[in-house]
Amino acid sequence: MKILAFDSSLGALSVAVRWRGGDGAWLLREAQEVRARGHAERLLPMICERMGEAGLSFGELDRIAVTIGPGGFTGVRVGVAAARALALATGAPTVAASSLAVMAQQSGEELGPQRRGRVLAVALDARHGSVYLQLFPCAPHAAGPPQLLTAAAAAQLIGRQPAIIVGSGAVLVGQALGACGGEAETMLPDLLPSARALALLATELAPTHPLRPLYLKPPDAKPPTDPVLIRGCP
Repeated sequence: MKILAFDSSLGALSVAVRWRGGDGAWLLREAQEVRARGHAERLLPMICERMGEAGLSFGELDRIAVTIGPGGFTGVRVGVAAARALALATGAPTVAASSLAVMAQQSGEELGPQRRGRVLAVALDARHGSVYLQLFPCAPHAAGPPQLLTAAAAAQLIGRQPAIIVGSGAVLVGQALGACGGEAETMLPDLLPSARALALLATELAPTHPLRPLYLKPPDAKPPTDPVLIRGCP
């Protein structure tokens, strides 16, 4: 199986190509760039670079994997649009995972024995005191879909079960959990989704059609509603 995986949902851009070599062993080429903007301009060149390193043509792909959110509105849209276009051009099926599921896969590898059977909570800062949260009682299987919650509601959902909280919202949720008598260890606050982790998950994911972004809240930027401003636009 030959897999192309990429993520542009948050503050980094990553691409991975995973395939089996002639001896049956899995091989991988990957790259990640931390960037606040420019995802649309850089994504396709990064994909071409990794495919070139792997020595694969797009027509050989068996699966295209992408994160569908939650995350930045533009970044999620860029990734989903690219996956749709590549699937249309190659005929390869698309598979999708939440950005939080990919982060759970990564953190499970990084934490290793430290997890010790505890529930893994991936919390992503959604601003204004809220977080995107997804719980993983046993990796890589989630207890439910990602949710947009206040920090207090996230703490209530985790409850008093032994847990590790990872991601940019981990400290916020950990503080809320402490305030209501719970306790959890917060780790990996700078964790971001990586295409490598997505490529590892991709073999277990069912094809997704139609491929749609996962938006849990409207974009922060909104069109003007003032009639005067609208009339002033060219």
